[in-house]
Amino acid sequence: MNAHKILIALGLVLGLSACAGTEPATRSAMMENLTIASQGGGPMPLDPGATLMAAKYDVTGFNVIVPRTLKVSEANTFKPRADIVWHGDPTGDRYQQVGDILTAAATRATTGMADGRPVTLDIALVKFHGVTAKTRYTIGGMHDLRFDLTVRDAATGEVLDGPRLVVADVKAAGGDQAIAEEAAGFTQKVVVTNRLTEVLRRELSAPVTDPMIVARAQARALEPLIITR
Repeated sequence: MNAHKILIALGLVLGLSACAGTEPATRSAMMENLTIASQGGGPMPLDPGATLMAAKYDVTGFNVIVPRTLKVSEANTFKPRADIVWHGDPTGDRYQQVGDILTAAATRATTGMADGRPVTLDIALVKFHGVTAKTRYTIGGMHDLRFDLTVRDAATGEVLDGPRLVVADVKAAGGDQAIAEEAAGFTQKVVVTNRLTEVLRRELSAPVTDPMIVARAQARALEPLIITR
């Protein structure tokens, strides 16, 4: 299993090391891990407006970076002016909490990505602006989720892609809908973790054009994220 690390950084982080490698992959491994993303990036059953995608890389590990220079706000206003606003966990170290969420999402997103060039990822938080209680239980809003993504060769550290900004914003329910979602276990934490997982998976995948694979996915369209034989 990959050894994933979270680095809570103060300013620039130096000496990011690659994590443990995975077993050699085959082309069949990629075919066992296909993802579907709609034009809007959200998971959905395969239909004429969707794109079938497969992992581009053998992801051997990743580093999550949450700079301590980002500004945190605990203000319960409609739109606090800060980089990190997170009320989906009990009061505590917000840097650690959002770092844990990013780590969980990256772990889920890269599980099974074991085909292609071995790489490691740097995922550097830029903004994690959830909604406050005042917003959540009235008008609702958006979770603003932004990070810089860098893909590196696992052996040499050479940058293959990025760093580039990835925007993973997602709607936040409000009022009665938010209360109903909470009661059903669909918390803010679930919403943002699912969204980050989905966007990371999409960013590390490429469209599949093989007609046979597309036909197989269409036959199993009720499995919206991972298509297996």
